[in-house]
Amino acid sequence: MRIIKKNNLINILYNSGVTYPVSPNITYMWNFGSLAGICLIIQIITGIFLAMHYTPHIDYAFLSVEHIMRDVNNGWLLRYIHANGASMFFLVVYLHLFRGLYYGSYIYPRGIIWNIGVIILLLMILTAFLGYVLPWGQMSFWAATVITNLASAIPLIGNDIVIWLWGGFSVDNATLNRFFSLHYLLPFVILGLVFLHLFFLHEVGSSNPLGLNSVKIDSIPFTPYFTIKDLFGLVIFIIFFSYFIFFNPNLLGHPDNYIPANPLVTPTHIVPEWYFLPFYAILRCIPNKLVGVIALVASILILLLLPLISRNFKIRTSSFTPLRKFIFWFFLSDCILLAWLGGNVAEEPYITMSTFLTLFYFFYLTFFLFFSNKIDEFIIRISKK
Repeated sequence: MRIIKKNNLINILYNSGVTYPVSPNITYMWNFGSLAGICLIIQIITGIFLAMHYTPHIDYAFLSVEHIMRDVNNGWLLRYIHANGASMFFLVVYLHLFRGLYYGSYIYPRGIIWNIGVIILLLMILTAFLGYVLPWGQMSFWAATVITNLASAIPLIGNDIVIWLWGGFSVDNATLNRFFSLHYLLPFVILGLVFLHLFFLHEVGSSNPLGLNSVKIDSIPFTPYFTIKDLFGLVIFIIFFSYFIFFNPNLLGHPDNYIPANPLVTPTHIVPEWYFLPFYAILRCIPNKLVGVIALVASILILLLLPLISRNFKIRTSSFTPLRKFIFWFFLSDCILLAWLGGNVAEEPYITMSTFLTLFYFFYLTFFLFFSNKIDEFIIRISKK
């Protein structure tokens, strides 16, 4: 029985990584999925080693990070890989997400794959926020204070939730301990969801630039054709990643986080990491705190509705739908501008600009995406006649 189980496991791995049939027209845009998996493994491994030297206590957290940087053998390398690895992880996942939006990876029968991916993104955001607090610098402390206070906007139970999150009446030692524990745990939950994501992907097959189910007509094995593509993409990614690690490791961070946390001194401009900036812009542009929090959460959860909105789409990819393609590039520009606005001071004209861009963000993912596709389908139907 043991031999049979072993052979079954080998067969599963062989069928998934070698003989898995793939459409022959898949491009390098499909590399981002495998790169995201590599980023996750890098983050887990470096995180385990960093946890061996980190002390989750408000009096020692900042000093333990400095100890890692100065005294631990290659500790500086571990920390820079982990800190910049978070940025690389989000960059790859965002590119993976926008590629899926363009080529219709959310359309049936891949809706469940898409929704698992959105849940992974949510957990990534939560994990990254928890990790940002751990160095216990000025920006870490005040980011924790501001973001956790958002829960106070919830009627009746909001203040109780904030106290529960803090583990007391202020961001303190209990808060840091909780954040450290969850930051260590959640990557393993994400890893489990990644395996589930891959399982459903292999059940229905990968999408392709033409949006056709060409695997049934013509397919080639994943290895060696696409493993070579993935390896080439990995080499380019490592070169890009290495620049930040060895030449500009603090470019994507905030200098205030090299100042120990001080509850008595508020930074002049509190900003999150760059990968949170679009959501931060959405939050700040709404004057009502509760509505802002709802919009912030909805900006991600709305992605779960795309498989429902697109269930009757006859054309998957935006390549053959001119209006849908045109509006997609506007949406991509909208997200980039929101990130830029999120990094600016909360004043005019940035607030008004953020408001208009936020409206476009939500309208695109609901009405614009649906109606532009229907208009394109109608034009194609008319042209055929």
